[in-house]
Amino acid sequence: MRQIWKSFRALYFASLMMLIGSGLLSTYLALRLAADHVDSLWVGALMAANYFGLVLGGKIGHRLIARVGHIRAYATCAGIVGAAVLGHGLIDWLPAWIVLRVIVGLGMMCQYMVIESWLNEQADAKQRGVVFSGYMIASYLGLVLGQLILVMHPQLGLELLMLVALCFALCLVPVAMTRRIHPAALHPAPMEPRFFIKRVPQSLSTVLGAGLIVGSFYGLAPLYASQQGLTTEQVGLFMGSCIFAGLLVQWPLGWLSDRYDRALLIRCFALCLAVAALPLAIMTQVPLEVLFVAGFLCSLVQFCLYPLAVAFSNDHVEGDRRVSLTAMLLVTYGVGASIGPLLAGVVMKLFGSQMLYAFFSLCALILVWRIRPKAVTNLHQVEDAPLHHVAMPDSMSSSPLVAALDPRVDEQVVQEQMQTAPDPEPQVDPAPPVDEPAFEGPPEPLGPDEHPHELSRARP
Repeated sequence: MRQIWKSFRALYFASLMMLIGSGLLSTYLALRLAADHVDSLWVGALMAANYFGLVLGGKIGHRLIARVGHIRAYATCAGIVGAAVLGHGLIDWLPAWIVLRVIVGLGMMCQYMVIESWLNEQADAKQRGVVFSGYMIASYLGLVLGQLILVMHPQLGLELLMLVALCFALCLVPVAMTRRIHPAALHPAPMEPRFFIKRVPQSLSTVLGAGLIVGSFYGLAPLYASQQGLTTEQVGLFMGSCIFAGLLVQWPLGWLSDRYDRALLIRCFALCLAVAALPLAIMTQVPLEVLFVAGFLCSLVQFCLYPLAVAFSNDHVEGDRRVSLTAMLLVTYGVGASIGPLLAGVVMKLFGSQMLYAFFSLCALILVWRIRPKAVTNLHQVEDAPLHHVAMPDSMSSSPLVAALDPRVDEQVVQEQMQTAPDPEPQVDPAPPVDEPAFEGPPEPLGPDEHPHELSRARP
């Protein structure tokens, strides 16, 4: 462990500084607009723009890295992100802020791609799980520390924007000073959306729902807390405790995921989220103690959905398609996270701030209805399923290259798929779906010895 820390501390520090800046910026902008009595729709639009930039950066980042190399790409994007952050302090026009948020998201995605490809290049195949865990801890810790800065500096002045820009300047140092060789150039893996929609529709539904919920949480929870009468310091503590819950739950979640049916767990956690969010959805004014406890419990559950969906989908996709699967999951998450803040912002504007958690509860109930464990056919389940659960970093801090760090994905497959140009029109496997919902009917007629209730395999 000590050797791993010594080898990767520079990249972990770069990730930490990036996430401190990113977490602080999201909360600062929400609180700044709340102080100026701006509609929640604009707050949601800013977060949606950030996720749109992240999705866009997943496409552009490969080309930029291939053209100028990892270090130059990282330095360029860090400089652009720092300039865009300071631009928020120079311009008060909200449409311009939306453009700046797209630029920040795009630049940060390119930075994630550089760090993740570099981590994978330097990590031994047997150590990738530990390396990945360190990256996840650095990501969550950065987001938490970004919120706690508001506790120490509650004034919403330009100093906070300068501090965010300072974080992006400091994250340049360890990457620019490295003496290591550039990682090999990587090309985007083919996504094959039609194949995955057929093969793992319930997993994609869960990832989309997680994007709707978590994207709205990051963008609008600070506004909700502010409208509940919390001071800036209390908003920072509230957001920090909720994000810390996401880190805290990952290891118990892994224990459960490896022992019980993952589709059933997704449905149970979605139901728990719908129930946990109800007090905050019903009460227009929430006592401080109830707000912190209920918010913490909601976060414990909402940050479980995406990792479970990733593990569930990997159980039903062959190893040579898992790089493409990761890209598909992250794009689906990004689409949800782009739409969610806009929808939640509209209902908050129309019916009040408590509608944020009503939106969470509604999304969770839709997942309860959508996820049908008994409809899982297991026709394409991999031989060693359930695969070992991997604690995933927050999807706000990962790129399509995160598959290269996932110990479930064979390193040789990563190199083969992402160092050769993808097929412009990937072939779609006509295989029937694996986790198709029950209301759409079985994927194919059952044999004489098969019964629908026998197709859902329980975990040992």
